[in-house]
Amino acid sequence: MLLLGIDATVAVTAGAAASATRFGGFGTGIGTGYLLFSVTVFPLCWVLALAMSRAYDPRFLFIGPDEYQRTLLAGAALTSAVAVVSYAAKLEIARGYVALALPGALLLDLLCRFAVRKWVHHNRAESARFMQRVIAVGYERSIAVLATELHRHRYHGMRVVGACLPPHRPHRQRVADCDIPVYGRFADIAEVVERTHADTVAVLSCPELQGPELQRLAWELEESDVDLLVAPALIDVAGPRTTIRPVDGLPLVHVDHPTLSGGRRVAKELIDRAGAAVALLLLAPLLLLIGLAIRLTSPGPALFRQTRIGKDGAPFTLLKFRSMYTEAESRVAELRAANDHDGVLFKLRDDPRVTPLGRTLRRYSLDELPQLVNVVAGRMSLIGPRPPLPDEVERYPSDMYRRLVVKPGMTGLWQVSGRSDLSWEESVRIDLRYVENWSLALDAMILWRTVFAVLRSRGAY
Repeated sequence: MLLLGIDATVAVTAGAAASATRFGGFGTGIGTGYLLFSVTVFPLCWVLALAMSRAYDPRFLFIGPDEYQRTLLAGAALTSAVAVVSYAAKLEIARGYVALALPGALLLDLLCRFAVRKWVHHNRAESARFMQRVIAVGYERSIAVLATELHRHRYHGMRVVGACLPPHRPHRQRVADCDIPVYGRFADIAEVVERTHADTVAVLSCPELQGPELQRLAWELEESDVDLLVAPALIDVAGPRTTIRPVDGLPLVHVDHPTLSGGRRVAKELIDRAGAAVALLLLAPLLLLIGLAIRLTSPGPALFRQTRIGKDGAPFTLLKFRSMYTEAESRVAELRAANDHDGVLFKLRDDPRVTPLGRTLRRYSLDELPQLVNVVAGRMSLIGPRPPLPDEVERYPSDMYRRLVVKPGMTGLWQVSGRSDLSWEESVRIDLRYVENWSLALDAMILWRTVFAVLRSRGAY
């Protein structure tokens, strides 16, 4: 209801503003007529277009790009409908009004939905409001992974409140590693849902609950209007790569190959190089000022050069503004025992090797701006996996080499998901997810989220 009221208000505001702009006020008869249209018919048409494009579907609200895509679809559909109806009925509609009202409503609606999304995400993170209560069904390990991920990323709006385990598993009071209470077995799912007031059941990959058993569960949950989510055995493959192909009543998940070449990759290459070149030109004064400040505040060069591993395992020289004292590399061995990171990465929250100016540069990622030169040279992308060090790659297990099939990026899912606060396994898995699900739309979303990640400076050290 909140979104419905916001959308109607947006339409009234955009329509009234368009009428006032086009007709210079509401004193004239035609201006008054368009004002009445703006507060009555236009909001109804706008809300109806959004409803027909499924912009109010709870599955798409406050998460992912689908909500925005469906809002854009509603704007395009309503514009087309106005053009067709006015032509077919030979209506005299002021084109200036249409040219202002529809784009204005679309832009204002997108901004309002973004603001509402941020408000909902804040409430989910701070007070656990607007959350779905989930009963997880499957093996303990899968339940622990799901519960941990949903707790870490609360903006998804789901919280695991209980679990049901397979009948042959040992009886447990709680799921290990995530402290989720176990309420019963598979046969008890419907009763557990009622007892815990859950509104969602998530069935994880489990051979004991497939086919007829899963269908019967769906029938039981249908009576109480509880959502049923079924997780396939695929890992980190989602979005446009997966579609459902029903074959004789059996829903098969069709998985497309990832987009690693072709026209869209060429478009990404052009966007990367052109965008980096423009950014270098616009930021040239800032780059010169930072370089001068580094030289004046600590001895040594302004730029730091380091060998990193790029696409297909090819080494290249990565450029950054120097944020440490010149002897930083020689002190790694003596500081390794104080490593704040796990696994392969070496990170210190209070690194004594970092200069005072370097802390500010790192906080706002200004030290990474020289990597625009690497992008222009074709060794990096604006968006991509984190560029690894050679000794990290030497310790990769075989499946991690998958992240080297694309160019590393200045920013990526790793940066907007927590940066150095992530564990080694999490950062690698996130990079693999990016490779498997890459699209231009995903790049645009990451670039947008990078702005807020840099301003918050979370995980930057």
